[in-house]
Amino acid sequence: MSVNVIDTANILASQLRQTDEYRQYIALRQTAYEDPTNKTLLDEFKRLQFRLQAQTASGQQPAGDDMQKLMRISSLLQLNSDAQAYMLAELRFQRLIADIYKIIGDAAGIDIEALTQA
Repeated sequence: MSVNVIDTANILASQLRQTDEYRQYIALRQTAYEDPTNKTLLDEFKRLQFRLQAQTASGQQPAGDDMQKLMRISSLLQLNSDAQAYMLAELRFQRLIADIYKIIGDAAGIDIEALTQA
């Protein structure tokens, strides 16, 4: 094979770390996580978010208590400018990753949108 896909993936990873989206994400994450309350809330938010996404992906109905707790934590985080800025930066970086994943999926003949629909 003339093109080593793993080498290309490593180049892509290096280039991702040089994007404005990644740099802002890292800088704002550091700022947000300096505050112990933010750290606790952000960690709990991410844990709940992951659990609810996994339940949804496996066809389970997410627990109402977890959904309410996630909403309460989200409301608290929106009140803190550092946490809010970090979460928005994370979303922008995730969109960049999703765009890349779509390009790779298209090249492999995988319908990404069909996989994400419940």
